Amino acid sequence: MTVRELFTKIRDEVRIGELQPARAAVLASQLSALLGNISEEILEADVAFNVVYARELDKEGTANRAKIRAELTGEYRRKRQAHDMHLVAVEMIRSLRKLQDTYRDEMRLTR
Repeated sequence: MTVRELFTKIRDEVRIGELQPARAAVLASQLSALLGNISEEILEADVAFNVVYARELDKEGTANRAKIRAELTGEYRRKRQAHDMHLVAVEMIRSLRKLQDTYRDEMRLTR
């Protein structure tokens, strides 16, 4: 299973909701572990995009035109997807941890 597939599976489970505290903890841990892989993908995607951008800059001669042309490529799409996946993963981790805190607070109040 790829990092994207694992990420999508976790995201779908979180989106459905009704997670038990133990499951929220497992998902937060899995997402935290995936952050390293996501960071590697960001690095690779950024480098691939920069190669395209440099090539377009050599062709166009102006940075603004080169940037527009470079952003129309698959390399740019890959770069954006990697950065967006990182952002969503971090927010899901925060959300899952907040959910765990809420469960913990509810347990304290019911005692």
